[in-house]
Amino acid sequence: MQWIIFMLLLFISSMEMLMQNRWKKQVSAGLLENCTGCVLCSEDNGCITCHHRLFLLIWRDGIRQYGMCVHTCPPGYFGVRGLEVNRCIKCRSPSCESCFSRDFCMKCKDKFYLYKGQCFRQCPPSTAAQPGTRECQETCEPGPWSEWSACTHESRTCGCKWGVETRVREVPEAAREEGAACPALQETRRCRMKKHCPGGEHRVG
Repeated sequence: MQWIIFMLLLFISSMEMLMQNRWKKQVSAGLLENCTGCVLCSEDNGCITCHHRLFLLIWRDGIRQYGMCVHTCPPGYFGVRGLEVNRCIKCRSPSCESCFSRDFCMKCKDKFYLYKGQCFRQCPPSTAAQPGTRECQETCEPGPWSEWSACTHESRTCGCKWGVETRVREVPEAAREEGAACPALQETRRCRMKKHCPGGEHRVG
């Protein structure tokens, strides 16, 4: 009976050693894979330092964090080159796909619109969504119309039957700088002129 127990314990011990060896091989293989491009690498935390042309990307898994060396930073990150290490820094906004700095987005994820470096589900007031570029563009709110101009034809104000008159409206300087899409800023319409000019001159148009 004792012999059987001894053999059983020996078998269990052998299986444990076999499992440990397999786990160590898997860890070693994973470590080598995760340490591609590393100058310094940790079994627990992956890459610590990368070759000078690569970026160090730190990603979290629960409370643990791992380092990887990458040629380009993934979506949601931007690259910062430094004297000692190049890093991939995460964009602050989770709706940002590509950013220039932590707080300035250049491209938003689907269902979001870009406006002045920020991502919005709905464009702010005084802007309009552009589906093609997924950006919010300033809308133009012109001032009031001017009075209609004098009725003229080829710079003359009389001597013809019909002429045209014009009115205009101004656009705020800020809207011009933003390149906003503005409505019509000038209108013309047909108007009846005086056939007889002062002094008795007569001309039929």
